[in-house]
Amino acid sequence: MSKITKQQFNQLIQNELPWAGEAGIQLQSIEAGKACMILPYHQRSIRPGGSISGPHMMMLADACMYAVVLSMIGKVKLAVTTSFNINFLRKPSESDLRAEGEIIKLGKRLAVLEVSIFSQVDIVAHATGTYSIPPVG
Repeated sequence: MSKITKQQFNQLIQNELPWAGEAGIQLQSIEAGKACMILPYHQRSIRPGGSISGPHMMMLADACMYAVVLSMIGKVKLAVTTSFNINFLRKPSESDLRAEGEIIKLGKRLAVLEVSIFSQVDIVAHATGTYSIPPVG
């Protein structure tokens, strides 16, 4: 069972992650070690050629990783990205993007994660990252 609810995380987006809220990112589902998020297709997020920009895909992947981490440890505000890698695999269609993230390994101080980003049915990017978990106390 997730240690944060969908409603709690979407409230976190609105109150404490203004960059995600402004982009329209929404958590669609969450369970322990997994999360699914949507980035709506919007004129603010496109690059020349009409596809959603790489920085917006990176933002979506990182927000999804954060949701996955919080699903495992609860609302820990200072859990932060320590490394991030993304591979852009193909041009996204002019549609919303869906990120599906999951935990690879959770330790006491680090969480290793991966996120696949889809445009309609095609995978368009794959990201991996590590989050630092602050010590309790």
